[in-house]
Amino acid sequence: MSDAVSLKSILETDQSTILDAWVRAIEESASSLRGRVSKEELGGNASEMLQQLVQAIRVTADGGTTADFTALDRYFDDFARDRVLQGFTAEETATFVLSLKRAVFVQLQSRLASDPTAFAAATWDATQLIDKLALRCIGAFQRMRESIIERQQQELLELSTPVVKLWDGVLALPIIGTLDSNRTATMMETLLTRIADTGSAIAIIDITGVPTVDTLVAQHLIKTVTAIRLMGAECIISGVRPQIAQTIVHLGVDLGNVTTKANLADALSLALVRTGVTVVKTARGG
Repeated sequence: MSDAVSLKSILETDQSTILDAWVRAIEESASSLRGRVSKEELGGNASEMLQQLVQAIRVTADGGTTADFTALDRYFDDFARDRVLQGFTAEETATFVLSLKRAVFVQLQSRLASDPTAFAAATWDATQLIDKLALRCIGAFQRMRESIIERQQQELLELSTPVVKLWDGVLALPIIGTLDSNRTATMMETLLTRIADTGSAIAIIDITGVPTVDTLVAQHLIKTVTAIRLMGAECIISGVRPQIAQTIVHLGVDLGNVTTKANLADALSLALVRTGVTVVKTARGG
């Protein structure tokens, strides 16, 4: 029996024994699961991953062992996504995979103790195979984590740019925090979509919650105002505090003929006038 066949056949014929030893090793290394997953779920993950590995391993022409990672990579994507959502770290995920080594080495030693050469070759094959397995799993973990973070950031951007209907034909976009290119693009897309959907004639951009206005922020505002005008609507910027007004003047930023107001109430009053709405204060009933 060749070295490569020894590893392949042992992984196939002794799969249940290796799995039991692997699960024990996982439980020993998982010092604190913190209620994220049960031991049964960990065992299920190990069982499925080992089955995928056994199906993927191949014997190379020179007698070594390799694996077709096509199916394994698809499994790793799902596995890694669950691990990220469950709050596991990259180190914990790597430890999960690498703990398979101990179970495999013990079984190799048991089966090949009488053939040191075959044992050494099979151990080297197993080391390389499991290391590759761990690297690909960690790669999937990092991709899934980045994907989830990117999606969460996009969701936060959308939540941070709510467009509110104040009156028929009047929309308001309150901005809280600093404006950057990504946020401006999201803000502009959301606002223009709402203008198109509602047919609103006036959009109020309230910058009361913007801590500072520098040249870049002013440019972002100008771009948004220009886009609003291209949609056939008018824009009013509210929340222009004295310090912000002084900063804009000091920077020499030209807001063009953009209408500005000190607060949202004044901006709404102007918007109502321009849309032909008259607000009358009535006496309270007794």
